Amino acid sequence: MQQATSQVPALRVFFSDLNGISSFFSRSPKRTTILDQVVARRLPRASATRWNFNSRVVNKVYENLDDLIECFEAISTDGSFDCTTVREASGYLRMLQDDDFKFFLHLFHQIMPHVDIMYQQLQKKDIDAVFIKRALQSFTSSVQAIRDQSSSPEQQQVAAGTTGKRRALGEQDKQRLSKEVCDTILGHANERFSFTSHLVSATLLQGDLFEQYCHVFPDEALNTTAKAYPMLNKAKLKTELSLIYESPDFKGCSGALALYQVLQRNNLHETLSETVALLNILIITPMTTAEAERCFSTLKRIKTFLRNSMGQDRLNALAMLSMERELVRNMPDFNERVIDHFAALKERRAKFQYK
Repeated sequence: MQQATSQVPALRVFFSDLNGISSFFSRSPKRTTILDQVVARRLPRASATRWNFNSRVVNKVYENLDDLIECFEAISTDGSFDCTTVREASGYLRMLQDDDFKFFLHLFHQIMPHVDIMYQQLQKKDIDAVFIKRALQSFTSSVQAIRDQSSSPEQQQVAAGTTGKRRALGEQDKQRLSKEVCDTILGHANERFSFTSHLVSATLLQGDLFEQYCHVFPDEALNTTAKAYPMLNKAKLKTELSLIYESPDFKGCSGALALYQVLQRNNLHETLSETVALLNILIITPMTTAEAERCFSTLKRIKTFLRNSMGQDRLNALAMLSMERELVRNMPDFNERVIDHFAALKERRAKFQYK
């Protein structure tokens, strides 16, 4: 989303103005007070490193557009504010009433929910290539549907917020921009995952396609898989996959991990050795960098400047407890066992006497 929107100058201006609204109120408690009185909602701030934070800003401004206009009107007419505040409030008031701003706000209010779903799916720990490919297909289909809807006259009127001959030429530009935005997002989404050949091989193990593959075998995907992973025996893998597609026991598997568990549970890992080898490759291949980002975020929270003298062993232990806190919470009597272990230690007092 960052790369896609940076290529369209109008979108850079839109998100810059949009993020300026939350900054306007956060700089002054007096402005925040009138925001609470009129809008009764706080506006979240966007983040440069997490694009999904922009979704919350888009939704809040879209849902409270009329209240924000009333809020900026109150600030502009209130004589207790200084000239700088009145000038900025008047500028934001004209921006919120602008049809072009409303058009982009409506467009991204449609796109952002699909971005949030994709973001949440990519953040999961137990994901595989089959899951990622299905999520990517769902995202591209949703954005494509928004692109197709933007060409309808009814959608243009809703996005513009106005009708009439005065906006006839502008409607063509907005239709072109909406298609350009969706095409850019779709292009970058496909390019982002284009180098991952394991996504192509994941289609071989997608359970909802087994019925189709039973009649027409996916030779193209098999050739791509064999080229990407030359250690696999192509002929044997095709034979094993043909047996899996014909068996009704495997059609309920929702992904590579589920299929792998079924093979292990039925002691078929030696019989279908090439399929198991392909599953091992897909399961251990990291899908995203979310796990590494969580580790760095955890270390940043634990080792602050106040704890800069913390030893490596203690840091590793605290980081592990923080990252696996769900596992720790599910352990029965974990806190009591730690206290009992600490109390059982004998010499816990440090000796500072020099000998």
